[in-house]
Amino acid sequence: MEIFTLLETLEEMLEGSKSIPFSNKGIIDKEEMLEIIKEIRLKLPDELKQAKWVKEERQRILVEAQKEADDIVKEAENRIISMIDEHEITRKAYEQKAEIIETANEMSREISKGTKDYADSILKNIEAALQNALDTIQNNRKELK
Repeated sequence: MEIFTLLETLEEMLEGSKSIPFSNKGIIDKEEMLEIIKEIRLKLPDELKQAKWVKEERQRILVEAQKEADDIVKEAENRIISMIDEHEITRKAYEQKAEIIETANEMSREISKGTKDYADSILKNIEAALQNALDTIQNNRKELK
């Protein structure tokens, strides 16, 4: 993510700045610092769009998994109806139907959990980046005052 790179650049600028004697303050290129902050502001909407895409993709996958599960259930029901005349075949069909439904439900749960974890991870990283940027900006403002 480019925001993290820009934040690292800001951090390097601060760490590499010349110190003012007898203080913990440093001298930095204000224009360069403002330019990087401006780039971060421009990149943030892209990161938020990406998070929104992840959320929408998660929803799409869940809908698709549910549709697939419904299709599997319908297919199993159709098989059962066509085999209803023979008891042994009917019993096996019911067993297979339950197995297919359980498999479909398990797949749906796994996909749902995976997409939630992925979306949470992306949002957590964005939140951390935003917090770091905010902390840096607040520290810089404090130092300016």
